[in-house]
Amino acid sequence: MNNKVIIFLISLVIPFLGKAQEVTGPEMADTFRSEGKIYVVITVISIIFMCLIGYLVYIDMKLRKLENKK
Repeated sequence: MNNKVIIFLISLVIPFLGKAQEVTGPEMADTFRSEGKIYVVITVISIIFMCLIGYLVYIDMKLRKLENKK
């Protein structure tokens, strides 16, 4: 389990390390950023992502219990 977590965390960090060019982004992102709404969008997406990860871990734990039962 520890190797999976480490690989997952590394895969999240790699895109930030290999920034090849400046990203200007669409105008909508600039508008959200200037009004401070981008932080709300990032927060909501982060919450959804963390819930999905938590649900997958929960399912994995239940599946392991069932496998060990047999």
